[in-house]
Amino acid sequence: MTPRNSGLFRGAIRRLCLLLAMAAALPASAADGVLVLGRISDDPRQHHEQLQPLLDYVVPRMESVGIREGRVLMARDPQQMMSYLRRGKVDWVTETPAMGLLLVDRAGARPLLLTERSGSREYRSVIFTRRDSGITDIGQLLGRTIAFQSPASTSAYVVPAMDLLERGLPMSLMVSPMEGADPGSVGYVFANTDTNLAAWVHTRLVDAGGFSDQDWESLQRMSEAFRRDLVIIHTSEPVPRAMEIVAGGMDPRVAERLREVLLGASSDPQAREALRQFFRTTGFYESDASTDAALDQLRRGSRRVREALE
Repeated sequence: MTPRNSGLFRGAIRRLCLLLAMAAALPASAADGVLVLGRISDDPRQHHEQLQPLLDYVVPRMESVGIREGRVLMARDPQQMMSYLRRGKVDWVTETPAMGLLLVDRAGARPLLLTERSGSREYRSVIFTRRDSGITDIGQLLGRTIAFQSPASTSAYVVPAMDLLERGLPMSLMVSPMEGADPGSVGYVFANTDTNLAAWVHTRLVDAGGFSDQDWESLQRMSEAFRRDLVIIHTSEPVPRAMEIVAGGMDPRVAERLREVLLGASSDPQAREALRQFFRTTGFYESDASTDAALDQLRRGSRRVREALE
């Protein structure tokens, strides 16, 4: 082989290796026999441990539609998950209802089922203050401050923010709870955890907090001081706890089989532990007229929150 031919041969081999590497890097999907379950996460390791057992339960029950393997894929934020869904890197996503609806609207995903957790199909958001604050109505929060949990939370951000905006209260993001609100708006800040959020209200770092009624019940059990000093001033309309969505391009046969497996999981003893680890899920169910109406209201409200605050 001449030096020139040898060089051409080595170049061809390099190109072939590159093409093989690129092919290996292409995202697997249900179309390839791999069911990819995703979630937006700030704690991928913990969430992986919560997702994998249910995926391990589901995959063997989907062999009839060509599923042979399951993988978990985390996204760092909604934009990354939208990209995953559009590019077919994720097939099935479990999320809060507001985030699920955002992925439906912006990434072409399709709702599959709603999720019951700890025996509850819905929850409400509550806004609370110190009992001695003199604040008895959310209309009095103008010029005051409120803490939410995180921008991704339905019950601890989207819903209480919806209700404040619905009352005509302008809102402005603060860098920290020490900043203080502008007199013409409700200043809001994110506390990251429900415990931080409650502590900030209790220690008067902020005037109010907003999270779910179930977080409130946990808070009441946690501390006698919280029970004594904190009081609810507003409760929202109910919203579904969580939802399961699938990529818009998923084969309808695969989506239907996934729906069947999830609907049957609550009555299968073999699924009990996997469901428990899956955020204390106690079952999956289909939407009806009532939940459709609640989701439509949430969709409109969350759009308003994004337009006004993001």
